[in-house]
Amino acid sequence: MRKRHDSHSQPRMKATAIGPKPSPSQVASGKAARRTYPSLFILESVGFDDEAAGRLEGDILSQILRLSGKDTEYRYIRTQQELEAVLPHFEASDLRYLHISCHGSEESLFTTLDEIPFAELGPILRPHLSGRRLFVSACEAVNADLAEALMKKQGCFSIVGPAADIGFDEAAVMWAAFYHLMFKENPRAMKASVIESALLKLIETFEVPMTYIRRTGRRPYWRQIELEP
Repeated sequence: MRKRHDSHSQPRMKATAIGPKPSPSQVASGKAARRTYPSLFILESVGFDDEAAGRLEGDILSQILRLSGKDTEYRYIRTQQELEAVLPHFEASDLRYLHISCHGSEESLFTTLDEIPFAELGPILRPHLSGRRLFVSACEAVNADLAEALMKKQGCFSIVGPAADIGFDEAAVMWAAFYHLMFKENPRAMKASVIESALLKLIETFEVPMTYIRRTGRRPYWRQIELEP
């Protein structure tokens, strides 16, 4: 049984606004920056064989983060319909970082029962990612096509994920190390330069290439950061 966050864990950190301070007109129109908490909402979906073998990287990661006192939420889904249903809960949670653990390809993400091409995934995910960061633990899925689908004007700040095949066991340890480095450096926010530095350490330690895509202010509104140890 998965453990819930108990009363002895550290209290939820005070929410901070993401993005620049809103103008009076933004406040009046309801477009002020949403206040979010610097922790993770983890979504996971794997195949039936993986479920039976307990290869649930996202579940393991959520438990590690809870041990560190991070107020993390975890959801397991099996279909595209469930993905669409749970994303409003992510947005309402006010957690700043979305971590998706699933199988993937250069063109799609996969739930247990559905393949979701990036062209379909964009309209599903993008409305819930404004001002947030996305981490995708799916082999080779973080690429230019995914960025094009998700990083429009109102998309996320960044996307990070492995650029090659990675095993479940190694992925859980690698992501735990990444978040440990990030929260140790600054428990309140993830800065672009710190993300880049942490990813370079992962590449050197685990010998797994990583892809890091950041938002820009001009078309196409994103660029891939070169990561060379």
